[in-house]
Parts: sequence; C-alpha cells; structure tokens
Amino acid sequence: MEVSTMKGWTFLFTLISCVGIAVTLEIPVTAGTWDLLVKNAGVSAMHMTTTHFNTVVMFDRTNFGPSQLRLNNGRCRDNPKDLALTHDCWAHSIEYNILTNEVRPLMVMTDTWCSSGAFMENGTLAQTGGYRDGGKSIRYFSPCGDNSMCDWVEYEEAKLSDNRWYSSNQILPDKRIIVMGGTKVFTYEFVPKSSLVEGSFSLPFLSETNEPNIQNNLYPFLHLSSDGNLFIFANRDSILFDYRNNVVMKRFPSIPGGPRNYPSSGSSVMLPLMETDGFQKVEILICGGVPEGGVEAARSWSYIDALDTCGRMVITDPNPSWAMETMPAPRVMGDMLILPNGEILIINGAEKGAAGWLLSRNPSFSPFLYRPNDIPGQRFSVIGATTIPRLYHSSVNVLPDGRILVAGSNPNRGYTFTGVPYPTELRIEAYSPYYLDQSYKILQPTITFISLSSITYGSAFVVTFSLSGIITNGSCNIQFNAYAPSFTTHTNSMNQRLLTLSATNPVALLPLYYSSIVTAPPSPVAAPPGYYMLFVVNCGIPSAAQWIQFRSS
Repeated sequence: MEVSTMKGWTFLFTLISCVGIAVTLEIPVTAGTWDLLVKNAGVSAMHMTTTHFNTVVMFDRTNFGPSQLRLNNGRCRDNPKDLALTHDCWAHSIEYNILTNEVRPLMVMTDTWCSSGAFMENGTLAQTGGYRDGGKSIRYFSPCGDNSMCDWVEYEEAKLSDNRWYSSNQILPDKRIIVMGGTKVFTYEFVPKSSLVEGSFSLPFLSETNEPNIQNNLYPFLHLSSDGNLFIFANRDSILFDYRNNVVMKRFPSIPGGPRNYPSSGSSVMLPLMETDGFQKVEILICGGVPEGGVEAARSWSYIDALDTCGRMVITDPNPSWAMETMPAPRVMGDMLILPNGEILIINGAEKGAAGWLLSRNPSFSPFLYRPNDIPGQRFSVIGATTIPRLYHSSVNVLPDGRILVAGSNPNRGYTFTGVPYPTELRIEAYSPYYLDQSYKILQPTITFISLSSITYGSAFVVTFSLSGIITNGSCNIQFNAYAPSFTTHTNSMNQRLLTLSATNPVALLPLYYSSIVTAPPSPVAAPPGYYMLFVVNCGIPSAAQWIQFRSS
C-alpha cells in the first residue's frame, strides 16, 4: 500500500542518461511503502536474523503451548521439562525464504525464551541461553543450499557455564563469541571455550547497574571498538572493557535521562565505520527508553510517556561526552537498524509504558529516519506508517534487497488472539524505504560481478556494477558498504555493523558498466570474521547486496 510522503526535501542530481545526454532531475523522497508478505507465519518472531543463503530464521519460546504451525514429517518434540507441552508437535521456529516468500517449520528442543545469538565465521548461527532447561543451552543453525535439510542442532555435552536469560552476544576478532549478563547473572563467558575447565568471569559493572526488582540492565548493548576492546552499556552507564584481561579500561559519563536497557528498553547502534580514518572513529547512538519510575508505573497499569531523547557519543575521543537530541515522539521498544546507505531506521515500539506483558500503550506506527551527517536538529524524519502494532517481542532485520523485514509482537502470556488490547501477531511485513522508490531507479546500481567471495583482511577485490545514471558534478560518489546482519530481539540488534570500504574511482568498462577495486578491512578488529552484505551505494541509493566473507588468511 502507498503511504504518505515524509517532510519535503529534494536533491538536485546531474545525471548521464542512458543515451549519454546530461539531464537534471529533481526527485522528492517518499515515505516508503509497506507490503504484507505472509498472513500467518504460524510462529511469532521474538528473535530474528538473516543468513547468507538469503533466508531469515525466526523463533519464539518453546513453552507457550501450541503455535499455529505444525512440525513437518510427523516430527514431535518430547521434553519432560517443558512447562506447556511435554509432547509437542508444534513448531516454535521457522525459516523464511526471501525469494519464494515461504516459511518452513524448524524444531528447537530447549526453551529459547529471551535468548541471544551471533553468527560464527562460517555463517553458522550460534544461539545461546533461554529459560529453565534452555538457560545453559547452545544451539546451532547452519544454513544450507537445500533449505529443507537445515535445522537446529544442540549438543548435550556443550553447555554454558551460567544460565543466560536476557543476555547479549558479540562476535570477537578471534572468532569467539562473548555472552554477557542475564537475569541476576553478573558474569560473561565465551563460546567456544578455550579449555574444558574454562568457566565464566565476574564483571562487577553488571551488578553496579542492576536495580533491585527492576533491573534495567538486561540485554546490555555491546559494540566492538576500534582498539579491540568492548563498549558495554547497561542502564545509563557504560564502560570500555578489556575482556581478554578482565579490566575496565575507561568509564564513560552517564547518559542523561532515564534508563535505556530492558525493561526500560531503548536501542543502540554503532554508527558506520569509515575507511577515511582507518575505521578508528567509533560513535555510539542510543535512543529511547523509559523515565525513572516508568517501569513501576506500567506494572501498576499507569502508562507514562517513554523517553524522546537520543544520546550520541564518540567513544574514541579523549574526553567523550553525550550529545543529546530529541526524537519526533517518545519511544520504548524501538528497534534501530543501520540501513545500507548508512542512515538509521528506528521502527516498532510504543510511546507509553515499558517492555513486558501488557505494559505498553500507544503503538509507534510510524518509523523515524535518522541521517547522522545532517545538521543537528534536522536529522529526524517521520516516515510512512504501518497499520500493525509491533510491541513487546517484535523483531526486524535488513534484507539483502534493502527492504526491512518486520515480524512478531506478542505482549501476552501465550498465543492470544481475542480479548486483549494487542493480540499475538503472526503476520510478516516488509517496509521499503524511500531509496527503493521507482523514481530513484536510474540511480540504483546493480552488482554484476565480485572477483572474490571469501576475502582475507587487507586484500583487494574487483566489483563490477551497472548503473543507468551516474553523478558527474562531484556532489555524490560511489560507496561500497559492508553490512554485518543483526541478531535482533528485545530491541537489541546484536553484532550489527556497517563499514564504508576503501575503493578506487569507478572505471567505465562498457556503456552503463563500471568497475572498482575495493579493499577489505585491515583486520578482524575492524570487521569481525564472517559474512557481510556488500552494497554499492550511489548518492545514497543502494544496490541489492551480494554476500562476501571476511576471514583471516
């Protein structure tokens, strides 16, 4: 369906048309469009991530009782510890095929409720923690070409050291995954472990940021900084942490306003890393949350406005501080995604209340677009609204074609479709941002060739692309952006990362075809090993992506 246009602004482009004649076009930016992809996916998407086989893995918790999709081939899950069905023939995880627009059931054994995940270097999803019997579980999903053959795998002998419920993950330069925090767990650990006797490690910062009975430090925000240390944000505070030696390297100022982590759920991104400074400048953006006392009020059925502020801080500055900005409206449980062109999308959530069962009101139907490089005070735009509330337990992901996949939302204790303010949501939507508007088609590149798909750090590779119109006045240029997909749950987009790579100026090969030599990031500190979507971006308009892998030699 078509949606209303966003605030008026235009770009003046000088283009070379397909017949070689210079023309000038003035193109308005639209609010984007929403499309309903799947009317009933059968499973509500509490968790979501995109694989390098162009599929999207989604899953809920296992102990909700029946979903609306049965396991295939007569399979059933027998688990005497399950709280709802010890003999369970219903799916609680699905794989969505982007090309065919179909879903298929997956079988997960232990409870994945409020868990976390990260991709390994080979593209396997390592998925950690959950509730009760799933609290120490490590699950693996290895996507494959024949999607009917891929499913979840758990190994009884491979367990976490501590129960991880509401924890966060980050892949590290050495290929390990750090698993941080959780409910009443003030430790971190690694997957895989370096030895059979390695356990977990205490981190007092997690207990310092914990509020009794409220917490406000769950699903901490993790970002790998350019010095190899880990930026950790919980509640209102943050540190730079040397996880190798268990040393806090720096403490940052508290962010103004209220808490920003679950259940006062704001969201966080690391702004794009740039090759122009060697990927050294690291800037964090945190938006939304709940004022002090807002969670307690919501639990007493009084819903106050969420926070309407964002804080932005360059953590690599000698004396970092938060620069505060105001969003167009309050938002809690908003997901933040880095778009292929480096802009930020804030989507889903509510204007009042907090995260939790029935604890929010006034759904945020309209996403916000944030342009980090615009003048402060002019960075936000309100864009096209959906008609579907996406509240607690909803999720989003960036797709390789530049669309945004949106699914989930279940603020109820079970699959509930009547008699509640916001029923369980099983529909899957796609939001197409303004850059996919047909009026931009002349500016959109198409990748036609990549000389390497598995690329060692610092190596050069050739990218060939076609383009029916190219900028000639120097106001815009071609960028090559590598994007690590997020594992998204509870407004935390784990492992998300975008890098603008070094590249030569495009050379014309044939009419409408161009080639550039692109250089991979210099080390796994800049880009942890694994699969990335590579976008060619022309004046803010991205191509569809091709997958590449960054790896050590």
